[in-house]
Amino acid sequence: MTKTISRRDFLKIGAAGAGALALGQMLPAKVAQAARAAGHINAEGDGFVHSMCEMCVWRCGLIAKIKDGRVVKLDGNPEHPHSRGNLCPRGQSGLMNTYDPDRVLTPLIRVGKRGEGKFRQASWEEALDLVASKMTEIKNKYGAEAMVFSSTHNLSQPLFENLLYAFGSPNYGTQRSLCFNAMIVANTMTYGMEEPARIYDDKLKYILLTGRNLLEAISTSETHDLIMAIDRGAKVVYLDPRYTKTASKATEWLPIKPGNDLAFHLALLNIIISEKLYNRSFVEKNTVGFDELKKEVSRYTPEWAAPLTGIPAETITRIAHEFADAAPHALAHNGWRTSNFVNSFHTQRAISILNALMGNWDVVLTEAGGEESGALGAPPQPAYPRISALRLDGVPWKYPVVPFKIGVFQELRDNIVSGDPYQAHGWFISRQNPIMSLPDRGKTIEAFGKLDFIVTVDIVLNDTAWFSDVVLPEASYLERYDPLLPVGDKVFLRQPVIEPQGEAKSALWIYKQLGERLGLGDFFQYEDEEDYIRQQLKPLGVTLEEVKAKGYAEAPEAAHGGESGELTWNTPSGKIELFSDTLAKVGFPGVPTWEEPPQPTEDQFFLLTGKIATSTQFGTQNNQLLHKYSEEPRLWMNAQTAAELGLATDDWVEVTSEVGQIHTQLLATQAIRPDCVYMTPGYGHLSKGLKTAYGVGASDSAVHVTYTDPISGGQALSQTFVTVKKA
Repeated sequence: MTKTISRRDFLKIGAAGAGALALGQMLPAKVAQAARAAGHINAEGDGFVHSMCEMCVWRCGLIAKIKDGRVVKLDGNPEHPHSRGNLCPRGQSGLMNTYDPDRVLTPLIRVGKRGEGKFRQASWEEALDLVASKMTEIKNKYGAEAMVFSSTHNLSQPLFENLLYAFGSPNYGTQRSLCFNAMIVANTMTYGMEEPARIYDDKLKYILLTGRNLLEAISTSETHDLIMAIDRGAKVVYLDPRYTKTASKATEWLPIKPGNDLAFHLALLNIIISEKLYNRSFVEKNTVGFDELKKEVSRYTPEWAAPLTGIPAETITRIAHEFADAAPHALAHNGWRTSNFVNSFHTQRAISILNALMGNWDVVLTEAGGEESGALGAPPQPAYPRISALRLDGVPWKYPVVPFKIGVFQELRDNIVSGDPYQAHGWFISRQNPIMSLPDRGKTIEAFGKLDFIVTVDIVLNDTAWFSDVVLPEASYLERYDPLLPVGDKVFLRQPVIEPQGEAKSALWIYKQLGERLGLGDFFQYEDEEDYIRQQLKPLGVTLEEVKAKGYAEAPEAAHGGESGELTWNTPSGKIELFSDTLAKVGFPGVPTWEEPPQPTEDQFFLLTGKIATSTQFGTQNNQLLHKYSEEPRLWMNAQTAAELGLATDDWVEVTSEVGQIHTQLLATQAIRPDCVYMTPGYGHLSKGLKTAYGVGASDSAVHVTYTDPISGGQALSQTFVTVKKA
């Protein structure tokens, strides 16, 4: 960067104020007055403010402790259904994101070559005018479809989508195809919903977890539910090639061979159907396609699955019987980060069907409440312009059953590179770091080179921002309002705990200002953030001031769905579809079908990745506190295998795939299969603007190969094979 950015550059404060800022942002008049009016803080600036966390997608309720006008502690809000008074280590560290010394606090405009990290400071007026003019230029010259938009799912998503759809582009990239496309599409084809809610009550007897490392996951409340279920005596059978923290608490750990989860579950279905262990009355009343399923799984015996999975046939048979005996108080967990192989869609279908055969609906599974509520108001707006251009991610012309709103992110990137079916020229990126998250980092950087203009909205200079033309500084989640969030029978508020530092602004403000410059002001009909929320609250008959006081409002029955009544599913048949006619009509198998996964060569390993308790990759990437308490990331390798290769713990090794190469240190351990290696994602940053994270660890995205499931569009993250040798 051409000039060092500090808080002193942006805030006109004296020596005393600068000293206070070093400890934490003082509450200025606007926020302080609001906090006092709501009864949060006293005249001395001490007290508590309710809001919501954003250190992962779980959005737990929090209470910020204010001392002398500074945020000094974050705790869970006991009134929030997710947190229930708890807050995980990531959530408690959230104020370190707000006080990150590497925060971007003013708009930046690139002055050097892309990737050099040379920027100059700019005013909001200059930066927004530049972004609007470049987007308009691209639209006028190449069509609206030449602008690509992408964002990680967040509470301000409706406003981001307003900007996208009002602009007229079909090209929308989300992170979901990198995580759980297989699960979402499988559940949609089976139940007609993305993901049922799971009930962890005192009757739950048996939990089958497939690669869902819940004890190190981002689902705080469900992690607590699992721990309580274990404490009450529920049996947990856990399938994972790696001995994780979840495996350590499971009743039984099965180190299954990667890519063969499908074989295991097909064999379970075989036993349960052939031995008539399923709930016949539930299946007859509430499902379609049983005969087709029975015919297909008849050939998938435990003896067939045993050599594929590495799990003995008698173990598979025993688990099938145990699961059936525990039904309907038995849960097969779909998991989240499940798009690991090109056959993962069929795995997820098999898991969903396994639950259906047990008749456990409304016992351990039920309809999940969504984040959208018709009970909330919204600003008026016109209809979106008609879009006729093909989507660059191949939905639906290449991926006919993938929902528009989740898309196929890696395919979008690939087609930016190829220019097929047309060339993209601009990319608007909000709260997302595709250079780190997409597989084959080199190809993502190549895609950036194909574009005329890139703009990023974020709180730090992440790797994607490092390669951008304009960087717009967003306020942190402790500094801004976001749209309301319905959870259960309440509607929760994220409100500012402190005033935005420097010149950082909320997404509600950024999208409105940019929309007006693009001639799209009719899609952003609110005066400011508070006006937007007041319009949301109007149908509820409560004021914003009332909601500020306790952080939520009671929602009427319509906001959270009411009683379910008769069992129905949003499928074409209105029932659970064991056989999917929708899949069959577009040329895919209507029932789960075995597809042989590719195998590494003799000198290669499966490359596994997965979250750890202190990192979510995006929100934690530069958090000083979490870095302090996180172990240095190393490549896991089976200890015996390492010894055979002449390797030992802390050796530097060279890891090579067909798309890239990295260097990292080794951890020799018994906690992983001999044919696998593992690395934690979210390290190996390219941006020197992330002073805490830069130079720490290696990047999994630099070696991950792009493999896309043709049905769900999920990225097969574990289908990358690597060689490992001493560096």
